[in-house]
Amino acid sequence: MSPFFRYTPERVVELNDRQKQILNLLNRHGEIQLKGLSKEFPEYSVMTLRRDLTYLEEKGYLIRTHGGAVSRDKFRTEGEEDAYSMRARENREAKAVIAKKALPYVEKGRSVYLDAGSTIMQLARLLKDDSYTVITSAVNTALELVKKTRISVFLPGGNVNANTLSCSGPTSLDVLSQVNIDLAFMSASGFSVDRGFTVSNMNECALKKHVVQKAKKVFLLMDTGKFNKDLAFTFASLEDVDCFICEDPLLLDEDTRKAFSESRVIML
Repeated sequence: MSPFFRYTPERVVELNDRQKQILNLLNRHGEIQLKGLSKEFPEYSVMTLRRDLTYLEEKGYLIRTHGGAVSRDKFRTEGEEDAYSMRARENREAKAVIAKKALPYVEKGRSVYLDAGSTIMQLARLLKDDSYTVITSAVNTALELVKKTRISVFLPGGNVNANTLSCSGPTSLDVLSQVNIDLAFMSASGFSVDRGFTVSNMNECALKKHVVQKAKKVFLLMDTGKFNKDLAFTFASLEDVDCFICEDPLLLDEDTRKAFSESRVIML
């Protein structure tokens, strides 16, 4: 069978010629950057190439990184870090700043939801061992928090995504429908004014959307490197968010800041 066909019990995935060429480059170099792809395929927009990478990740051919992608085979053959660990290293300083900004808004005595993601994980590590009630879909965040004996930790269960270390699916949604959420601290893989906050996984999108709709107040934590990046599934618009926290709002372009202001989103 051709290496560019992937069989699953549900379907056979066929790739177009451009996607096959992208995989050839990835197989030769182990990793690729969008800037490099733009030079290889000058007739296509960055948005088209970004969608190709997102599609190839969804079909299991590669792992997205900030500004590009790496081959899954590189992890298998060289024993390098898993996808989550690799993402956690990206923009580490910005994520630390964001977590510190968010910390004062995690209130004791309230029902707090912590989303999956490396920035939210940094926030969890900053929490003192005190009387917090935390619901989280992130397996690694739950394991971090149970080290602190005074924090009540609730993990809804469900299907675990190895790339994000998060639970999602029907079980998660069913359990979370029975939970009251006061404060939700959410993450996103991409944002644009036109499409809102996006992720690449449909099940995770459904869970995030469910939490956003249930929470009394929504904080969105995201570094500016993910701006003007659209992924397949939108889980929230600006109107769904109460407070947006990034490393520095001045790094955003004027039109984006204006859109946040018009939607009455507090920016920190």
